[in-house]
Amino acid sequence: MAEKTSMNLDENLAGALCYVLAWITGIIFYFIEKENKFVKFHAMQSILTFLPLTILGSILGWIGAPKWNYGGGYYNLGSFDPGIPALIWASWVIYAITVILWLVLMIKAYQGEKFKLPIVGDIAEKQVK
Repeated sequence: MAEKTSMNLDENLAGALCYVLAWITGIIFYFIEKENKFVKFHAMQSILTFLPLTILGSILGWIGAPKWNYGGGYYNLGSFDPGIPALIWASWVIYAITVILWLVLMIKAYQGEKFKLPIVGDIAEKQVK
């Protein structure tokens, strides 16, 4: 039987919930959970995994997106910048990786497994000790 958390949830359910809204629920569970190291680990791993991926994907998508530049151009109407398609594709690859990681980590946590990602998992483990 799974251990209970300080929130009176089974630890595997709380661990999976750390990933439901990516880094947002990771932050919530990291600060709400007081005792259970399993839940705090998954919360920290969620933060350290999904916050940088969200930021990187957003920045690449924003930089690569097509834009309308006001002023300049013919008759001072502005000009269209087609953007950088490679950066848009890179942002979509990051989002695809994010979705795959999100599903895998949520399932593994629900199964009660302390599944550690390379690098990020070690950092999360050190933060929880």
